[in-house]
Amino acid sequence: MSLHVSRDELIAQGLAPDTAAEVAEYLAALDSEIPAAELWQAIVRDVLEPAQPPAVHAFLHAAVFCDWAAAAGPAPAWFPSGESIAATNTAWLMVESGNDTYEQLYDWSIRERAAFWQTMMMRLAIRFRTPYEAILDSGNGPEHPCWLAGARLNIVDSCFQGPAESAAVIYQVEDGALQRLSVAELQALTWRVANGLAALGLEAGDRVAVDMPMTMESVAIYLGVIAAGCVVVSIADSFVPDEIRVRLDITEPGCIFTQDVIVRGDKRLPLYEKVCAAAGPRAIVVPVESAGPLALREGDIEWDDFLGEDTPFDPLRRAPGDHINILFSSGTTGEPKAIPWDHTTAIKSAVDGHLHHDARPGDILCWPTNLGWMMGPWLVFAALVNRATMALYYGVPTGREFGCFVQGAGVTMLGLVPSIVKAWKSSNCMVGLDFTRIRCFSSTGECSNAGDMLFLMALAGYRPIVEYCGGTEIGGGYITGTVVRPVAPGTFSTPALGTELVILDDGGRPTDNGEIFIIPPSMGLSQTLLNRDHHDVYYAGTTSGPSGELRRRHGDQIERLANGYFRAHGRVDDTMNLGGIKVSSAQLEAAVRNVDGVTETAAIGVSSPGGGPSELVVYTVLDDNCAVSADALKPTMQAAIREKLNPLFKVRDVVVIDALPRTASNKVMRRLLRAEYEDKVQSQP
Repeated sequence: MSLHVSRDELIAQGLAPDTAAEVAEYLAALDSEIPAAELWQAIVRDVLEPAQPPAVHAFLHAAVFCDWAAAAGPAPAWFPSGESIAATNTAWLMVESGNDTYEQLYDWSIRERAAFWQTMMMRLAIRFRTPYEAILDSGNGPEHPCWLAGARLNIVDSCFQGPAESAAVIYQVEDGALQRLSVAELQALTWRVANGLAALGLEAGDRVAVDMPMTMESVAIYLGVIAAGCVVVSIADSFVPDEIRVRLDITEPGCIFTQDVIVRGDKRLPLYEKVCAAAGPRAIVVPVESAGPLALREGDIEWDDFLGEDTPFDPLRRAPGDHINILFSSGTTGEPKAIPWDHTTAIKSAVDGHLHHDARPGDILCWPTNLGWMMGPWLVFAALVNRATMALYYGVPTGREFGCFVQGAGVTMLGLVPSIVKAWKSSNCMVGLDFTRIRCFSSTGECSNAGDMLFLMALAGYRPIVEYCGGTEIGGGYITGTVVRPVAPGTFSTPALGTELVILDDGGRPTDNGEIFIIPPSMGLSQTLLNRDHHDVYYAGTTSGPSGELRRRHGDQIERLANGYFRAHGRVDDTMNLGGIKVSSAQLEAAVRNVDGVTETAAIGVSSPGGGPSELVVYTVLDDNCAVSADALKPTMQAAIREKLNPLFKVRDVVVIDALPRTASNKVMRRLLRAEYEDKVQSQP
């Protein structure tokens, strides 16, 4: 195809006049017979540079693909070469399983589920103390499959199989130097944690809470708790005391690991203080900045005093279905769902890292997160079981300092929440950094904006982005990307290998744009909840498939595009993702319930203009005698949410209305409010 782009058009996108003239001349000289895909790759190779304005990249991508056929799917921005495909873990699996195409591989992975999971466990060398008698025992039906029947293992045994001297963790505090913890050193610290827990009298099955940022100590604590046969209770470090207390009340842990403060630039954010305010159990406190002994409650212990003997610890043998971790995810009610992970959930995380993120021995994986969200535990297993390195930055990931860490650590896979990408694009803070060691990006937690994702790809000279959507109750993703297919920004290109899906409309009929349902069994899917009826949450009221297959609801709206691609459209229920954190409307409404003059509220998540991460809008009904404006209410509600729930949740808008729309059974119709608000925004000039 020919590409007619003028010098003036390129100047209007931000290119310097001389550069614009050179680019226009180059484009005019291209062979008019070149297909769009080849033309784009030539422009990426010869013209585009990370330091050029994002508008230039977006303009040229749109110009190249202006006539792209709809039947070919969304316009890609990255194409794998034959050589790069051949080097992937997915290509190995295609050969091993005797499948010639990716489509055949996926079909095999859901048709021969036991064979798929057995092949992957052999590939990852998952260690067993007692071998399994069967990969999958479906005697209790697909809702309650028994994975690895008869086996005994501890997943921690599979986390230290890399060379002892290789790096397990690379980490850096703000304004500090890069530091390195070897596999042998992380293992030794893990054993000291396990020995310390045994000395405290903790036994197999006891629960141990962790409320810490993602640090090298928290990784060792996480693995040490599991090695001791105990169960980690994951609590995000951003939660206020009331939210910490809710999670402690649900799980009743015997002790909690935390640290004195979180350092963010010049700020010292209290953490141990919040644990105390939540009436937490006996605490083991890691000091961050201390010139002497910490001022602790009676019975609490400093980190150095807790650590056990520096001697090897033999991880306890456990059944595959024994719990290793309890994480929390918001449902449609005010109390978060308590979701147990077991040893097989960790295998799901590692397999997704291996196949869809192409994690290899020696890779360096970075994902700003913590153990309170599923991507923290996911990162531990996706990195260590794959003999790769975790890169942990202790500061805020929205600034240039984080980019310098990514560059200095040599990160090869960088995962992000779309809100972070949007912040980078807005501030242009990463210009001039070298991201060329990155082999792929990943994005999860929120719906992606295609323009923001194109910007992210360009930062590394165009590398693929693996869109990754799943959930705490899955242990990984159900729909994702793959590095063996072209990548179109902001879209998924495959269901996760080993996971079967169907998209249904409100009447339970197959559709190309509706709610996603998973067809079990698949390793990683939860089978129980601590504080809910699991069947009621995921299966009650769902329709069966044409062959009687069970369908498990998940709550996301997914659109099937042409040529095997998909796009996410957020939640269909009364939950939302704000900054990558899943929260229910009920939790948000409870936080602002007592604001003066407010009688009723309905919290909804709406798409950002142009698509992308959800933003919070609060519809509000006022008392008849209250004359406060929406603008005046907004900071009051923001302060209430910051104090009672989470300071990371930001209110985009407050809308005052006379009455909330309700069904005949008096249920608030939040979906109607969401559609109304988004229509109003789209109609604005």
